[in-house]
Amino acid sequence: MAEHRPHPEHSGEALTIMKVTPILPTGITLTSTAVGQDGRLADQHSAYHDNLSPPLRWHSVPDVKAWAIIVEDPDAPRTQPFVHWMIWNIEGEVQHLDEGVPNKDLLPTPQAAIQGKNDMGGYGWFGPRPPAGHGVHRYYFQIFALDDFIPMDGDTSLKELLNALKGATIAKGEMMATYEAPARQ
Repeated sequence: MAEHRPHPEHSGEALTIMKVTPILPTGITLTSTAVGQDGRLADQHSAYHDNLSPPLRWHSVPDVKAWAIIVEDPDAPRTQPFVHWMIWNIEGEVQHLDEGVPNKDLLPTPQAAIQGKNDMGGYGWFGPRPPAGHGVHRYYFQIFALDDFIPMDGDTSLKELLNALKGATIAKGEMMATYEAPARQ
């Protein structure tokens, strides 16, 4: 018999990827060595631990000029998914991000990449930190292949970025990871 684990209510708002229709029907495969066989994100990527952005890998698609990645938690106790990461203008030839991307808006590498503010108000990655006792949360890593760079700065809101993605997305893909608050010691 499968173990029943509590799962929080889903926020009422759809994830960003569901609001974007790409030009191509093909999807993008996004993977990470930080996600275990069970789908759980490794502790060092959570805000309970080291808060490092996880390493990501993907494959290219034709005519891609830039990439955008958005990470959202639809299980946060609020009406909209919690934004954990927004990064865009990753150059088209790049097919991975290393672990621990610095938390600032303008990055030296990948060159030209811009990070927006997460829902904690800082630039870059804010790792999972679901409330204790709230159950397992899902984290959707959404990737968008773009036909051009997005001329927006790090203070761009998710809504503004979404509008830009709607007009520039060639293909998209996603990966889901889970995380639950550590048990109290």
